[in-house]
Amino acid sequence: MAIAKAERLMNLALCLLGTRRPLSKRELRDSIEAYVEAFGPGSGTTGSDDSFNRMFERDKDDLRELGLVIETVESLDGEIGYMARRDSNRLPPITLDAEEAAALGLAAKVWQQARLAGAASGALQKLRAAGLPEDVDPYGSHGALEPRIPVHEAAFEPLMLACRDRRPVVFDYRKATAARPEQRHVEPWALECWRGHWYLAGWDRDRGAERVFRLSRITGKVRSRGGRYTAEVPDVVTVRETVASWAGEVADRSARIRLRAGAGYPLRARATSVRELGDGWDELEIPYGHGLDAWLVEFGPDVVVLEPAELRADVVDRLRAVAKG
Repeated sequence: MAIAKAERLMNLALCLLGTRRPLSKRELRDSIEAYVEAFGPGSGTTGSDDSFNRMFERDKDDLRELGLVIETVESLDGEIGYMARRDSNRLPPITLDAEEAAALGLAAKVWQQARLAGAASGALQKLRAAGLPEDVDPYGSHGALEPRIPVHEAAFEPLMLACRDRRPVVFDYRKATAARPEQRHVEPWALECWRGHWYLAGWDRDRGAERVFRLSRITGKVRSRGGRYTAEVPDVVTVRETVASWAGEVADRSARIRLRAGAGYPLRARATSVRELGDGWDELEIPYGHGLDAWLVEFGPDVVVLEPAELRADVVDRLRAVAKG
């Protein structure tokens, strides 16, 4: 059954891509063998016409879901025709390096735990068709430690869509110090994962200020609201920095690390000094505060802590814990 459907969709796609003029349902029904075998030629019985129409609409929806742009054209005599222009269905070559492909693979793994698994897989297949090299595996691991970003919160998907569509939302939120949740009216800006937890940054309409919300503290459903945003969305939303400052992660000293050349760009951005060591390594001096050990572990074998000794010991302990599973 799956092979028969795939063959039918392929034949329909070839017909729509190969025609120079819009084809009517009747013409497509008579041209595709699977339709003829199932329903007979055009202008059959009412029952067969209805069944064909339902299958044809499903097939069109499936092809559009796969990325085929199908145009609906009405002729001068009022007849509806369909075609897929080649120029509308041709993507330019796409070139991704290993790090970019790894980022896409990590994003796809995040979606696997939400209800976007099908969309993520379809997007990667389209990238393959557009020129992503076969030897680059977006799902593959590119280091000794494979990053995992869990998505267990029910609020993740509706908030992600609200951020994308710029839609205000309402949800009940329980602060860590509160016994009961409170209703919050928020204009969502961005979602970001930090220390294994997802956070939403946005404009809190009730308080008239920017706020960051931990998704695990959202209770009940996230409801969308109509209307436009009342506050301007900043160009850069610093979710991690905001949460870190609330958690008291303020650097009060410096640490010295070795970092593999071409890796760890977030660390390089925070470095107060960088010195090339040769043999593919650099030496960095970075601010050292609470939580730095957990952050350094995320870079796996690309980072070696030189000093202070207590930071090195903390990182080694964390790596050993990861290795033990």
